[in-house]
Amino acid sequence: MLFSIKNKVFYNKHSMHLKLITSNIRYENPHDGIHSWENRRPILQEIITNYHPDILATQEGREIQIKGLAELLELKLVESHREWIIDRMYPCLYVNEEQITVKRSGDIWLSETPLIPGSISFKSTFPRLCTWMHVTHLVNNQDYFVVNTHLDHVFEETRLQQINVLITEVGKLNTDNLPLILMGDFNDTPTSNVRKSIVNSLDLKDPWIEEGHTEETSHHGFKEVTLGQEAGERIDWILIPHAFAVEEIYLEKNTFDGIFPSDHYPLLATVIPR
Repeated sequence: MLFSIKNKVFYNKHSMHLKLITSNIRYENPHDGIHSWENRRPILQEIITNYHPDILATQEGREIQIKGLAELLELKLVESHREWIIDRMYPCLYVNEEQITVKRSGDIWLSETPLIPGSISFKSTFPRLCTWMHVTHLVNNQDYFVVNTHLDHVFEETRLQQINVLITEVGKLNTDNLPLILMGDFNDTPTSNVRKSIVNSLDLKDPWIEEGHTEETSHHGFKEVTLGQEAGERIDWILIPHAFAVEEIYLEKNTFDGIFPSDHYPLLATVIPR
């Protein structure tokens, strides 16, 4: 299955850049018709493979779906820390082992008991979590702390309490104050109180805003977005340290015969640590 990927960046194995993708891959839903996971999976594979990310963050898949995607990619799924719960949906991290070595990793459940798998608090519709890893970028021998999360989709107050758990627990783990990269589906806008809490506590910046891009939706619900209908705000973010430069960031909107890779546009970015 072939189709063009706009702004394709050719891979240089010795690059000082960090290539990042975050994508809510949508759970495997038998009622999705033409947009079934079976049809979407090779399109998502193509997008990821062509961009050749150093770090891939996904949200919403369950174990079988996540591991099935991993088998199609030249990336390693970071899972050695995890005991899977069959009915839970997980944010996951994958790495290009030619560029990234994982030193340690773990899950934080965004509840009042963050170390208890599957725990739920704050009127959340589902148990929510973040996954994290302490990595070394092999090209520049720099260590980073990377976090991928998926916040609840109903109440802002729920998301605020969940992000406060994330901030507190990451602070306990990132004791060396390593540069932090935070990605995920936040189910909230860049002008929200959730974003303000993150920026105030973690001092990160948004490459999309840094590049001066116009706000637009990142969740489309399998509906074709035509010119003039792109208004909206991103709920999928990549946040990076202020010291990092930005080479590019965009939402990948390609389809194949009208089939989307997900009901969210994948967000792709190339950044330059410095």
